[in-house]
Amino acid sequence: MSKVCVFDHPLIQHKLSILRDKNTSVKEFRELVSEIAMLMCYEATRDLPLEEIEVETPMGIAKCHRIAGKKLAVVPILRAGLGMVDGMVSMMPNVKVGHVGLYRDPETLQPVKYYFKMPPDIAERDAIVVDPMLATGGSASAAISFVKEAGVKRVKLMSIIGAPEGVAKMQHDHPDVDIYVAALDERLNNDGYIVPGLGDAGDRIFGTK
Repeated sequence: MSKVCVFDHPLIQHKLSILRDKNTSVKEFRELVSEIAMLMCYEATRDLPLEEIEVETPMGIAKCHRIAGKKLAVVPILRAGLGMVDGMVSMMPNVKVGHVGLYRDPETLQPVKYYFKMPPDIAERDAIVVDPMLATGGSASAAISFVKEAGVKRVKLMSIIGAPEGVAKMQHDHPDVDIYVAALDERLNNDGYIVPGLGDAGDRIFGTK
């Protein structure tokens, strides 16, 4: 069974409190999503392998460590997942970015795919799929299925807020995929939104409501 990591870091929790506020502006909301993603990136990449190297400093030779050639890809679920990309890329400038375009049918709440574009060498990379909200889990599960079909062997999911229903679906459909969230909320409402959540992340990031 996959692990679920819920972040308790004070900086993340502080920024999340502002993110949830219905009065937070589009500009600040967008910046906070990026900043939280950047901070979460630390923990989500904690298990990257290292190799020892020697570096010449002005004072001598230092034994140091660097990431041991591990290839990564960040895969946002469009459109809200785009808000998390810049923060992660600022931490990992050489990472490749793929895109999965999904929207949730308002009647069935099921994911519908409209776009899929991955780096040519995606099968050689580990992937971190990102979406601010893990609600029903339908979009995340479908996106990860598509990424696996493209040849990716190791996938993680990173969301800012999750619901128990979404976590349960992910663990049922993809028990090999670890889940990283800044908060695990109470439940979903009848419309499939997380309660208390923060509303529609895509609308708040892009100012479309």
